[in-house]
Amino acid sequence: MNFILIFLVSFLSCAAQLCQKQAAHIDIKRDKKRFMLWLVSSILLLGIAMLLWLAVLRVVPVSIAYPMLSLNFVLVAIAARLIWRETYTLLQWMGTFAIVVGVAMMGSHL
Repeated sequence: MNFILIFLVSFLSCAAQLCQKQAAHIDIKRDKKRFMLWLVSSILLLGIAMLLWLAVLRVVPVSIAYPMLSLNFVLVAIAARLIWRETYTLLQWMGTFAIVVGVAMMGSHL
């Protein structure tokens, strides 16, 4: 259950960061409404993630929980590849894989 909560926090944080990226692509002068929609969505998602993170910290030592938030890097990289067709080098994918392995090792302590 703890791992699921940590994954949910990472997923919500990832979604918030993707909303920020969308907001950054909008010309504020032309489309202030859409800009504010993406920005407010990001803030709401981050707020929910923070509340869930507090629940995680009640039951998981921070020395285990915090490194697992590096899942954000993996989720954002994959989402950016799928949504905006961003390119990555082999070295970047190897680093992403290393993060996944590290998270799996940390998760084995839950």
